[in-house]
Amino acid sequence: MKPGLSLMKHFLQFKDLRTEEYAYLFDRARIIKTRFKNYERYQPLADRTLAMIFEKASTRTRVSFEAGMYQMGGSVVHLTTGDSQLGRAEPVEDSARVISRMVDIVMIRTYEQAKLEAFAAHSRVPVINGLTNEYHPCQILADIFTYIEHRGPRGGEADVLQCLKGKVVAWVGDGNNMANTWLQAAEILGFKVHVSTPSGYGVDMAVAGIRDEQCFKVFNHPLQACEGADLVTTDVWTSMGYEAENEERRKAFIDWCVDDEMMAVARPDALFMHCLPAHRGEEVTAEVIDGPQSVVWDEAENRLHVQKALMEYLLLGRIG
Repeated sequence: MKPGLSLMKHFLQFKDLRTEEYAYLFDRARIIKTRFKNYERYQPLADRTLAMIFEKASTRTRVSFEAGMYQMGGSVVHLTTGDSQLGRAEPVEDSARVISRMVDIVMIRTYEQAKLEAFAAHSRVPVINGLTNEYHPCQILADIFTYIEHRGPRGGEADVLQCLKGKVVAWVGDGNNMANTWLQAAEILGFKVHVSTPSGYGVDMAVAGIRDEQCFKVFNHPLQACEGADLVTTDVWTSMGYEAENEERRKAFIDWCVDDEMMAVARPDALFMHCLPAHRGEEVTAEVIDGPQSVVWDEAENRLHVQKALMEYLLLGRIG
């Protein structure tokens, strides 16, 4: 049976869930990943169907959600604006009413957060944000889980978030959907983000929706943002949908390339992350992304495991 409307949850931005829910999700992701690595069959979502709707192209989002749903025993319907009525003559609200009567959960990767929210408001089933211009919550879910894997306790749900308390994440680059979501995560989970962006490309705090100004600090120079950081992370200079600004951004971001000097001023055990795809020599040097502090491949794989935990939670609630 589908969740009742009064109990149904969506995951449209990181602040949609509470701290204790994240502790549960990260612990579940650990358990699910361990089962996967041990080739243990685990299919709690048998007979459930995921609809994936793409307005923005994708590699990691499509593979991780599609493979994840199949591994959990469910099935997948893949839709784009080219082969459906979404975004054409049919209002998004009507598409939501129809699609949500035929599937159990929906993942949407689109441009405007407003379109995602309109769909969710008229959906009978949970809706997950696979990426919008404003937020990328599934990626940050994977990033934080990766940090916990490398630097956290081996215990269970009760102490899974302890390794994040008081830590510093250096965000170097565009004040984009990733930066917005890192700030939301910091406010909820108790760490701090050092933000450094070129002039004119800063984070819009109204969009990020941050109330606690203690969870971040802005730096004009990226090297200063990286000082003492436990994690250094970045993204491409030109996100999807902003290609017309590419040459202008290349000039503005020239000093925001994460290199050995930036990693050297971070903590000795600092990790490097990138949500991928990466452009070596632009936002990060090859020496850093391919170096010993980089965990980008674990980070990419963990999209699979955290999203399986997320879908399980949105459809079945807490297990055990």
